[in-house]
Amino acid sequence: MTDSLDQALLDILRRNARTPTAALARRLGISRTTLQGRMERLERQGHIRGYTLVENTDDDLLRAHVSIVITPRHSQKVERDLKTLPELRELHAVSGASDLIALLGAATTEGINRAIDDIGQMEGVERTVSAIILSTRFRRGS
Repeated sequence: MTDSLDQALLDILRRNARTPTAALARRLGISRTTLQGRMERLERQGHIRGYTLVENTDDDLLRAHVSIVITPRHSQKVERDLKTLPELRELHAVSGASDLIALLGAATTEGINRAIDDIGQMEGVERTVSAIILSTRFRRGS
């Protein structure tokens, strides 16, 4: 269970997870000890699930979303195969006409095209629909 102070803390961390604890405590009007206790509790409760490196994808000159339809009973194999693609940045299970959406990134059109072709040839992939991302209009946390 979180309260309004926990929500305010999480909101600040969503915008900048590297905000120093002293600055967090000051902004929230609480002591550093109280802040650290709250953060530990939020970790135990699963609201904060660890700390991770988010790679800079600015080297990806091209990105694409690939909607993937999987033949029945092949989802685990397809997911394993997709994870071997170096161009794969994210993989999402979705509702609707597709089963998965893959976010690909590469430095060249050839790299994106090769990855899309590789996905289409995987055993268990029925069909794909790809869309090259032309520009990003908004990204939270950037």
